[in-house]
Amino acid sequence: MWGSIPSCLGDVTSLREIYLDSNNFTSNIPSNLWNLKDTLKLNLSSNFFNGSLPLEIGNLKDAILLDLSWNQISGNIPSTVGGLQKLIQLSLAHNRIEGSLPNTIGKLLTLEALDLSYNNISGVIPKSLEELKQLGSFNVSFNRLHGEIPNGGPFVDLPYQSFMSNERLCGNLQKHVPACPSNNHSNSKKRRLVWIVVASSVISVIGLASAIVFMLMRRRGKTVNAEDEWLPEVAPQRISYYELQRATQGFDGNNLLGSGSFGSVYKGTLADGMIVAVKVFNVQMEGTFQTFDRECEILRNLRHRNLIKIISSCCNLDFKALILEYMPNESLDKLLYSRDYSLNIMQRLNIMVDVASALEYLHHGYSVPIIHCDLKPSNVLLDNDMVGHLSDFGIAKLLTKEECIAHTTTFATIGYIAPEYGSEGLISKRSDVYSYGIMLLEIFTKKKPNDEMFTGDLNLRSCVHNSLPDVLDQFIDTDLLTLDEQNSSQKLQCLTLIMELAMNCTANIPGERMNMVDVVAALKKIKQKLSSYY
Repeated sequence: MWGSIPSCLGDVTSLREIYLDSNNFTSNIPSNLWNLKDTLKLNLSSNFFNGSLPLEIGNLKDAILLDLSWNQISGNIPSTVGGLQKLIQLSLAHNRIEGSLPNTIGKLLTLEALDLSYNNISGVIPKSLEELKQLGSFNVSFNRLHGEIPNGGPFVDLPYQSFMSNERLCGNLQKHVPACPSNNHSNSKKRRLVWIVVASSVISVIGLASAIVFMLMRRRGKTVNAEDEWLPEVAPQRISYYELQRATQGFDGNNLLGSGSFGSVYKGTLADGMIVAVKVFNVQMEGTFQTFDRECEILRNLRHRNLIKIISSCCNLDFKALILEYMPNESLDKLLYSRDYSLNIMQRLNIMVDVASALEYLHHGYSVPIIHCDLKPSNVLLDNDMVGHLSDFGIAKLLTKEECIAHTTTFATIGYIAPEYGSEGLISKRSDVYSYGIMLLEIFTKKKPNDEMFTGDLNLRSCVHNSLPDVLDQFIDTDLLTLDEQNSSQKLQCLTLIMELAMNCTANIPGERMNMVDVVAALKKIKQKLSSYY
């Protein structure tokens, strides 16, 4: 479903459970929805709700579950959330929430699960949360928190993954964070002097030992091993090389998911049972360090359901890897050309809506425009529910607020890149739109743009253009429609609309191409029409 939730829903005061998750609802959450004081469960997750949380959220006095995750909600968490005295589960993960955590969360004494991960929350973790004795699941990873992690109550047993990728958290070393600096200023000058002398001696010894080791290793012609990891104070959230080695069974070939010029991707199982994808970069290749740094920089700041998520990283002098969420259905490219599986029209359209939504966010929903630069089916990964996730930001570019176009010397895959990108190295939001249009053509024709059949002036776009609208059925993927299929003519009309949209995305002149906001809107209208025929 899409559009806005009708405000009249807030007048149905007898509702006890509301499940509107995994839809395409947009706009703000209706204000009178917070007046449903007798509602026990409210799940609005995996939509496109925006706006901020109102003070009236505290009106849901009887609620035991509140899930608003995977939306675009911004602003602060209101202090009135402390009025939800019966709440057992609260999830605001994967939004754009800012500000600090209110102390009043410590009043939710029945709370068993709290997930605030993947937001922009700053400040400290309130000590009042130590009072949540029932809290067994807690996650504030991928935020901007700092200060000491509470060490009482449920925090004693919480895993380090609950706190990963924050700015300056400190506390128990078992949480993979540095120790907090001491605030005791009562030391005497004599004690300080002793510590200075001791520290100086230790540093001198370490320096001398390091110099000796370095000279010995140079003499033996050795390089620093991969296991010589960064110190915890430098990268407290990173997973060690040994952990990755165990997780992938020594980077065994049986766990290899794919490989390319950047390196290889392995399936791995971490010590806590989490299945991940380990992207190991080829450090011998020129530009690897810039590619790794760029992908880290971009992925750690992005928040969208259709973008691949970075879980952690491992970075040593001769080993670099990203730990990403695992996608069990692998890539769109593999599934599209699989002999054992055939994607139907709705599945393909849903995936392309997912990719378009990700691009819309990159181009228009982030603080500065991000140009992916390498859109193609192999960079679209599919989860258990066949939801598309855009990946591989190794050559992506961030434009400044003043820029609308940039120049690059890094080229992507032939066949997908826009004319101005291929001839002059010019990239912009419109060059991504072109690549997206080529992907649309490929997904519904099952023909690669760099196929051997395309020679001279003949290409994928021109073939589809020449087949529109009368003979499109001769060029689209034969698996999509059969003559005796119910509503086949209406479905063919929808395919025609998709191909016409692809034509508008792949115009030779950049200014004549659509933008991704309009592409998403057009695709959703086609999806609505196509859904009525099933």
